[in-house]
Amino acid sequence: MGTTAENYKLEDFETFYNVINNELTTTAETRHAVNPNTNEPLPAVPVSTQEDVDRAVAAARAAFPAWSRLSQDERAEYLLKLADAIDANQEGFAKLLGEEAGKPPQGAGLELFLTGVQIRGTVKHRLAEEKMEETDERLVTIRYVPLGVGVGIIPWNLPILLGSIKFSSALLTGNTFIWKPSPYTPNTALKVGELAAKIFPKGVINVLSGDESLGPLLTTHPDVNKISFTGSVPTGKKVMQACAGTLKRCTLELGGNDAAIIYPDVDIAEVVPKIAMFAFVHTGQICMAAKRIYVHEGIYDAFLTALSGFVQAALKTGKNDDPTAVLGPIQNSMQFGKLQDMYSQIDKQGWKAIPTPDLSSYSSATTPGAGFFLPPTLIDNPPDDSRIVTEEQFGPIVPLLRWSDEDDVVRRANASPFGLGGSVWSADAAKAERTARRLEAGTVWVNTHFELGPQAGFGGHKQSGVGVESGLDGLKGWCNAQAVWVRK
Repeated sequence: MGTTAENYKLEDFETFYNVINNELTTTAETRHAVNPNTNEPLPAVPVSTQEDVDRAVAAARAAFPAWSRLSQDERAEYLLKLADAIDANQEGFAKLLGEEAGKPPQGAGLELFLTGVQIRGTVKHRLAEEKMEETDERLVTIRYVPLGVGVGIIPWNLPILLGSIKFSSALLTGNTFIWKPSPYTPNTALKVGELAAKIFPKGVINVLSGDESLGPLLTTHPDVNKISFTGSVPTGKKVMQACAGTLKRCTLELGGNDAAIIYPDVDIAEVVPKIAMFAFVHTGQICMAAKRIYVHEGIYDAFLTALSGFVQAALKTGKNDDPTAVLGPIQNSMQFGKLQDMYSQIDKQGWKAIPTPDLSSYSSATTPGAGFFLPPTLIDNPPDDSRIVTEEQFGPIVPLLRWSDEDDVVRRANASPFGLGGSVWSADAAKAERTARRLEAGTVWVNTHFELGPQAGFGGHKQSGVGVESGLDGLKGWCNAQAVWVRK
């Protein structure tokens, strides 16, 4: 444990292996993810089979007794070492994030920075025993004991950060962990696993790459104790159904359609750049991005003009090698196709788009070298029942909607099956907080949006999820509560 992070520098970011019991393993079949900047294949990654899953689960199960017996302080020391090792390889990871996730250098750097913040913040927490009663006759205590083998199923939009949120909480509480990255972004996770194999005891962290068949092999495995899933609502429902067969614990962090409510007393020049960034962060491909912007009618026209001007002037779109780019490509062809269909509704539904997107230059993205790019677009006051309002766009197309009555705009914001996040913006912070507390969402913000961290748990209400990630409550989600009654 005394080795410096520099000793964990990875020389090779071109070849990729599964990590099982601290061994780098290959598979008979391999596959290629696609670089969304160019629509060209990335280096080959393994396609895991039932045998690979069984080996990884067995390794994690064997490692669990010794790992869970360590103190939280000892486990934290390992996690801090991994955070330092990721920092030591930042250049390689940033390049990988650009190539597989489509992040320009600014976006890749932000994700790596937040990964370090998450791991280092998580390990500051400690789950202490809670004394519920103590009398001359008895002592009643609640303690938290780890579940066993946990699996993290990670989406493609934040492939390192979301993985770190899951494994840092799982490992700190004494569980062992299997990381299943998205088939669209497997490369970064495999390299983090390679670093972990140099740091952790055998079997504590395992990483398995695969195709769409891999998830069900893990969610139905009888020796897995918990699934922590981040992804879409339909897939989350399938995960919950799969967990029911063995009564696995599961945490589901699912889709969102976050509302941002703008009061007429805001400073437009100050608020517009923030709203633009929170709506278009990672090209809109974030579950907790602002996806419905409700602007009071008293400032609506001025706000729309300012927001459109800022988006066009400041949010440059470019490839992963463009240091001036803020927005990148859509990460994969599936999501690109869904968004092309959403953009096609502009003419079909008669929406007013600002600016009117010229999609002719974006239709050739099936050709190698073209990439999955779409222009950032605002939709001016569409009907509340239109798809751009009711669905999660997950791309750079965002509606602005007028409002005049506070009760009515809260009702409209809550009229959604989603309940992940929401924000309220006003010069009167107390008034904004009262409104924010009326929103049906797992996280609400005042005069900001999308701020998250290891200080507090985050999760969704309604169909946006079950349970929370991060914070003390996130740690408890990786444990069983145990009541200890002692008669003196």
